[in-house]
Amino acid sequence: MSFISLVGACATPRDSVSSAEIYDPNEAANREVHEFNRKVDRVLFRPVSNGYGNYVHEDLRMLVSNFADHLSLPADIVNNLLQGDLKGAGGNSFRLVFNTVFGFGGIVDPADAVHVPRRETDFGETFHVWGVKEGAYVELPLLGPSTERDTVGTILDFTLDPVSVFLPRPEKYVGTAANFADLMGDRYDLRATIDSVLYESADSYAQARILYLQNRRFALGVEVEEAETDFDPFADPFAQ
Repeated sequence: MSFISLVGACATPRDSVSSAEIYDPNEAANREVHEFNRKVDRVLFRPVSNGYGNYVHEDLRMLVSNFADHLSLPADIVNNLLQGDLKGAGGNSFRLVFNTVFGFGGIVDPADAVHVPRRETDFGETFHVWGVKEGAYVELPLLGPSTERDTVGTILDFTLDPVSVFLPRPEKYVGTAANFADLMGDRYDLRATIDSVLYESADSYAQARILYLQNRRFALGVEVEEAETDFDPFADPFAQ
């Protein structure tokens, strides 16, 4: 979906990021991708999300969201372990088993009722924990705002997702469909804010960039992260 990262950023607004904290050496190219993403959102994702929100009942949308989150738990657990977050891995493992057995395969979330929250994470956060710098800001086609570090993480999120790797066809595509529907639901729920950023702000590119960076840095526990011009995702993060 276009502006996947922007959906999350609009859901949890934070204090602004100053221009001194932004490293965007490829802004001209990024702005071209941004305009492409806006066009895709305008002609495809916005009307699809509005249709999904208007014609699919909220309770059913919640079940789809629960199922999509459930299918993301194996990837969360892998990244929890790579980050050394044993508590998060344990909690997510409990959620995976508990909701599979008592939540009808994950379409409902009884683990939430017993106060076991999901510890959501990804390979981008794993790289951050390993000491990899965020690098330059990037706008990805269809996916939206990112950084060099998170771009590499996103590729690994897609290619190494345990559900996609181990499930046979066509079962592996069920998760893709559930995630897409969940994103359409998020786009619908946040439509006023997202439309305001994309179609009403004086500079939607700059606004989306700020929203993404401030939210991502907050989620990673970083107030200000200096941009690195020598980003190398394959470098030894422990090298001095």
